[in-house]
Amino acid sequence: MRVIPNELLEGPLLLEPTVHRDGRGFFTETFRASALEQLGVTDAWVQDNHSRSDRGVVRGMHFHIGDGVAKLVRCGRGAIWDVLVDLRRDSPTYGRWEGFDLDDETQRLLYVPRGFAHGFCVGSEIADVLYKQSAYYDPAVERGIAYDDPDVAIAWPIELELTPSPRDASAPRLAEIAGELSF
Repeated sequence: MRVIPNELLEGPLLLEPTVHRDGRGFFTETFRASALEQLGVTDAWVQDNHSRSDRGVVRGMHFHIGDGVAKLVRCGRGAIWDVLVDLRRDSPTYGRWEGFDLDDETQRLLYVPRGFAHGFCVGSEIADVLYKQSAYYDPAVERGIAYDDPDVAIAWPIELELTPSPRDASAPRLAEIAGELSF
């Protein structure tokens, strides 16, 4: 697995595994604890999640308060644009975002450390997103910020008509919940 350098945010890792292709299809290793440990990723993964979404669906921007949650995200089918927002209050990039292309061709994975809001939009007709979490889902500590917060100003792909869930469409702006952040 090789690390592809990020342009802005320090902490997240964009990982590119080796994909073995032949006339039958492909094989790739999508998780190896020892390889991640060599890169400094030592989270214990306790939950796997799988979502399927249509073109234009936007999910996010989600995070957990308290101890937070780390994620290891990949797109097993289709293509997404995955976005992270730095919520670490002492970080020089607090409130800034970075986007990453994840798809079923490259099989890239994105390591999302604690302290980041996470979301994505679907660019293909359909996409399956699979991710590991370092903490169990708990609605009592899950939070979100508006995917279209003008202060964060994520530049979502303009060719897509974004479709959020009702919860994501009514999420507060980052400035409204900054006091809750413990990162």
